This record gives sequence, C-alpha cells and structure tokens, in this order.
Amino acid sequence: MGTHVIEAGFPVNSDAEFEAVRDIAEHTSGTTCGLARVVEGDVEAALDSGVEMVHVFVSTSDVQLQDSMHATREDAVERAVASVERVKEAGVECMFSPMDATRTEESFLIEIIEAVSAAGTDWINIPDTCGVGTPSTFADVVRTVLDHTDASVDVHAHDDFGLASANALSGFEAGATQAQVSVNGIGERAGNAAYEEVVMALESLYNYDTGIDTTRITELSRLVADRSDMPVPDNKPVVGANAFAHESGIHAAGVIENSDTFEPGVMTPEMVGATRELVLGKHTGQHSVRERLTEQGYDPTDDEVREVTRRVKDRGAEKERITVAVLERFADDIGIKKRESEVRT
Repeated sequence: MGTHVIEAGFPVNSDAEFEAVRDIAEHTSGTTCGLARVVEGDVEAALDSGVEMVHVFVSTSDVQLQDSMHATREDAVERAVASVERVKEAGVECMFSPMDATRTEESFLIEIIEAVSAAGTDWINIPDTCGVGTPSTFADVVRTVLDHTDASVDVHAHDDFGLASANALSGFEAGATQAQVSVNGIGERAGNAAYEEVVMALESLYNYDTGIDTTRITELSRLVADRSDMPVPDNKPVVGANAFAHESGIHAAGVIENSDTFEPGVMTPEMVGATRELVLGKHTGQHSVRERLTEQGYDPTDDEVREVTRRVKDRGAEKERITVAVLERFADDIGIKKRESEVRT
C-alpha cells in the first residue's frame, strides 16, 4: 500500500514477538522499526531482530520518572544517550521518544532532546502519551522540539479525548514530517490516531500526496478488524459502515443528484475502496425508495413510490432492518411492474 514505516513490535518482549518482528523485517519493502526501552537488553534484541530502525524511549515526566520508572532525570538522560549511541554505532536508523512529552517540564524536555540530538538520533518522536494535548498545545510542543534539534520530528497521539487525529495533523502543521498511526485507531486505552483518518485528511484536506494506495484502506480496515476481533463502529470516519451511507430523505435526494451535496466532495467512497449506500429506514424519502426500486428493475408510479415509502418508514420506526428482499416484497405486494427488459419469460 505504500506505508513508509512499520513499527512491528517489541522484540525483547518474548521469543514469539522477536520472531514476528524479524519475519516482518525480512518480508516488507518499507522500513521496519523495533521498539526498545533505554535498556541494554532491549536495544540489543531490537538490533538482533534485523530491523532498519530502532525506536528507543524513556519516561520524561516527573510522575512517570518517580512512580513508574523509579529513576531521576539524570538517569533518564544518561540512559537515553547511551541507547542512541549504541543504535547509531550499529549503523541503524534511530528514533528517540521522551515518553509523556506533553506532561514534561519544558526545560527538561529541551535538555534531553538536545542530549540525544548530540548523540546522533535521526528522529525525535513526540508522544502525547496520555492524550492530554490539544491541537494548539501539541503544536507548541512540536515547535519547541524543532527549535532544539536538527533531527526529523515524528508525532504520536493518543485518543483519550477524541483528539488524536487532530493532534497528529496539528503536528504536521507545526513542522513534523511523520506521524505514528494505527489502523482503525487501535491502541492503548482509547487508541491512537487512526491511519485511515490521518492519511485521508492529508490527501483530501491538505492536498498532500502520501504515496499510499488509499483505494485499499477499507480492505485493510476490515482485515485488521477481523484479525484483532475489534469491530469497526458503524459511524467510524472513513471506514465505518455509515461513512458513505445516507438515510435522511433530504440527504439522499441531494446525493442522488450530486454526491458533493452531502459528502465531503474531496473524499469519495471510491478513493478508499468503499461504496456509497442509500439506507432505507424511518428517515427515508421518496427519492431513495425510487432509486432502490429502479435498481431492482421496477418501474414505479409516483403513487406506488409513496406507498412503498410509507411502508419503509413504518417498518423503520419499529427498528426493523429493511433489506432488498423486504423492499421487493413491498413492491410485489403493491403490484409494481418491472421494466420490460427485466421481465423474464
């Protein structure tokens, strides 16, 4: 599909994960990245897995340093620098993350960024680990980091307040050149910035060519949903079942005339490998009913369309699903004729 970097896993975590990361590194054409704490064993496991990039991270907020890592700021800087130097010594691309950057005191964030930059890191990843950033505050952090490093900047947003994709985009606006995203937004707690949302926003709203084959996004989303056993909500942007579905009579009538009336216009279902659907329910109008009847080969009069629409609304009000079979039964009960070309002898 053209995804540039795949962070395949945490090689030190288990033998199975090490093998999985190594298999991905061997069989993908893009850059494969392995995750590592600023611990010697983690870094060596990542290097041994054959990845082209190692992503090392350390907590930098006081609450995480004190109550999770049980280390001092000095320890964090020393271990971060040593880990970056080891990755670069091995001739591998390095990314460094100051974990919980958005809750880290600015002066210390600058200190550790400058230290790992001097050690030669290729990338600085800015993680909003607990999802507390807003588009404006997160952009400020990105700009601060850019002022103190020559490394490229990557962003990592969490969705605790539903702002992950917006924060990732604000990171780009502030000067970041890469974002960590996940298909369907799957991730810790409420998840991460969604691959499909960020990619399509860049393509459609920012007019930026990501190099990704967007026509396979829906296919990818469904594959991940199936393998992860995490269903995609119907109202999920871009890939949800309702993303390009229309039930309201006003909306459906407009879309039948011109899809740009009640869709973004700059993003079509075809762009993401999906299809547009006119949903039949209690909000359905006559335009949708006529369109669906015509699709099934019927040639209804205005009165017949009104009668079928009444039945559709009544059934929809009872929260019953209105399938094509149900629609055809309504049509046949009323006696709607099929077009001549549809009549088989």
